[in-house]
Parts: sequence; structure tokens; C-alpha cells
Amino acid sequence: MERFLELLWEALPVLSSGALLTLKLTVITLPFSVVLGLVSCLLGMNKYFKYISYVYIALIRGTPILVQVFFIYFGVTQFLNIRMTAYVAGVISLSLNAGAYLSEIFRGGIQAVNHGQMEAARSLGMTYATSMQKVILPQAFKIVIPSVVNQFIITLKDTSIISCIGLMELTMQGKQIIARTYQSFNIWLMVGVYYFVMCYVLSKVSQYIERRLSVGKGRS
Repeated sequence: MERFLELLWEALPVLSSGALLTLKLTVITLPFSVVLGLVSCLLGMNKYFKYISYVYIALIRGTPILVQVFFIYFGVTQFLNIRMTAYVAGVISLSLNAGAYLSEIFRGGIQAVNHGQMEAARSLGMTYATSMQKVILPQAFKIVIPSVVNQFIITLKDTSIISCIGLMELTMQGKQIIARTYQSFNIWLMVGVYYFVMCYVLSKVSQYIERRLSVGKGRS
């Protein structure tokens, strides 16, 4: 027990630093993935550009995220002859990956809005774009919020894959400590607790939002 407490005291600052980087990586990824997902969703609803969205989603959903990370960090940089940090490669990879799944979530949310809403907006003289912006998308966002939060939880866990290119996030910090102490069980237990706490908090946020939206529907 004494040895475990000593290890805990040594590992906590390092793992906390890795957990903070994991959270930063997730938070920075979120706006990019939301924008990508929304653009892909809207392109998919356009008869001229829908194949761009289809190819993007098919490629992301049809390949492992590990391959996507390696492709961005090693393949793209070699092909374009540029330098890219592991952090930037991680943000790009996670954003592209989450964006594809968010695109499908947004599409489902838009389709869940009663079609009569669009017809009513058009009958009032609104253009298609204005109808989407003012009428359809606000309702769709309300519908998909729980699913979007769930995707953020998945993205947070996916940050562990970025350790494969040397980014010192939570998983990589755990590996470094194990290399020094050979305490695999204890360190991975601590890493798992960190991930569990972060994901648990996000899941509670999702449940809270879902309850609030349910109350709003009950009052309307």
C-alpha cells in the first residue's frame, strides 16, 4: 500500500498534465468537427455536391482512425513536403473523423423536423437558405444535442490514439511512467480512472441537457 501511495504521488502530476492536454485537444477539435459535420450534411442535401459528402463520410467511416492519423501525420506531410506537429495532426485527424459522424447526426436531426416547417417558411416568402437558417436548423440542433455530446465523449476517448505519433496526452504519459516504474497495473488503473471521470462528467452533462429539453417539450 505504501508503494502504491508513493507511485500515486509521483504519477498524479504527470497524468494530470496529460489529462489536461487530452481535454484541450478535445475542446479544440469540437468546433472544427461541428463545422465540418454541418457543411458535409448540407452538401449531402444538395443534388450537385452530395457526392462530395458521400465520399468523405464513406472514407472516414470505412477506415480505422489509427490509419487516418498515420495518413495525416506521415503520408500527407511527406506528399506535400511540409512539417506538422503531432498536436496539429491530432486536431486534424480527430476533426475529420468526428465531422463525418456528426454529419450523419445532423442529417438525422434535420430529417426529424416536420417537413411542413419548411413548406410554411417558404410560403412566407423565405428562401430555402433562410428557411434552413431560421427555421429548420435551430429545431434540428435541439434534437441532436444529446447525440452530439455523445460524439464528443467518443472523440475524447479517441484522443488516446494520438499517442501513437508521440503526443504527450494522458495515454502517452501513462506509457512513459510505466517505462520508468514497470507498474503497468497500477498506472493503467489510474489512466482508466482519469478517462472514466472525464467521460462520466460529459455523460451527466448530456443527461442534464436531455432532461431540460424534455421539460421544454412538455411545456410547449
